[in-house]
Amino acid sequence: MNFRLYTLTLIALLGLGFHASANETIPAPPAIAAKAYILLDAKSGRVLAEQNADERLEPASLTKIMTAYITFQELSKGNLHLDDMAPISPKAAKLEGSRMFAEAGSAVAIENLLKGMIIASGNDASVALAERIAGEESAFAEIMNQNASRLGMANTHYVNSMGLPSPGHYASARDIAMLARALIIEFPEFYKWHAIKEFTFNKIKQPNRNRLLWKDPTVDGVKTGHTEGAGYCLVASAVRDNMRLISVVMGTKSDQARASTNGELLNYGFKHFETRPIYKANEKLTEAHVWKGSESLVPAGLKNDFFVTFPRGQYDSLTASIEVGNKSVAPVKLGDKLGEVKVTQNNEIIARQDLVALEAVEKGGIFKRLLDEIAMMIKN
Repeated sequence: MNFRLYTLTLIALLGLGFHASANETIPAPPAIAAKAYILLDAKSGRVLAEQNADERLEPASLTKIMTAYITFQELSKGNLHLDDMAPISPKAAKLEGSRMFAEAGSAVAIENLLKGMIIASGNDASVALAERIAGEESAFAEIMNQNASRLGMANTHYVNSMGLPSPGHYASARDIAMLARALIIEFPEFYKWHAIKEFTFNKIKQPNRNRLLWKDPTVDGVKTGHTEGAGYCLVASAVRDNMRLISVVMGTKSDQARASTNGELLNYGFKHFETRPIYKANEKLTEAHVWKGSESLVPAGLKNDFFVTFPRGQYDSLTASIEVGNKSVAPVKLGDKLGEVKVTQNNEIIARQDLVALEAVEKGGIFKRLLDEIAMMIKN
């Protein structure tokens, strides 16, 4: 595809002024004693630090993030309601490991099962949700894998809903961070439960195992995990100055270590990086030419708000470019790709998003199509 290229510095584009030097260097991330870790910005998706982030590891109870994600989907679609009751099967009730202590043969509200899974990390709650949604856990695992594929989780495969060790059950730190980001962005009304510090069920009070909820008031989730093979794992997320970061640490040696390492990563990210909005979704940025259409021009913009994460104080070193294709032929549908918007820093692309049609353009009349056909032949 050929493109027309527009390039603007972001200062000129947004009318803002900054004076920090673009030559300041960012220190290396802290040394993390873990099998794998990753730190990313939730709004832009930019990775700020990583180690072995694509290695397939045992995820332990980090698995439950996907179980929560799918349950939230069912609630949002209206297929499930918070006050719906779910039966507790003997299989769910007798599971080893962390539990909410739901009794076999009883029925528990979906809301309580979710809280029992998110806060108390209940294996019984996870299986009860899986059986309520899909009939049996193996069928639910198929749904989990379908969602993993849709989200681009290339190094993840689920066998169960709760994370007990099983052959072929694995995930990578990068994939888990992507999933946590999707959960936070898509389901904010349910994500808030990840910040609850205690949960009581059947007169048994259990604390949230995420130590950072007590140590750092900016942390509001996400999930802990532990088995002998996986080690101590934690997905943490925090918001400071309207910037949200997500850290995933897998395979540390202790409960204390998983909390402290995630805290170090979050502090590193907030100290040395910042995130700013560049363009809003569905706003016209430019126009693209359309051949053989009822209109010759179509407004072009972005499907989603465009955020950029960059070294703190270096906003004035960023450059935005809008590349517009010149071979679009009607019909053009709403949302069709017409080009690309890129943000670069020191000649390196640090963010990009598709430029799309903000309106549909139907085919033009026969004479318009014929004239454009001749013009296209001459132009080519």
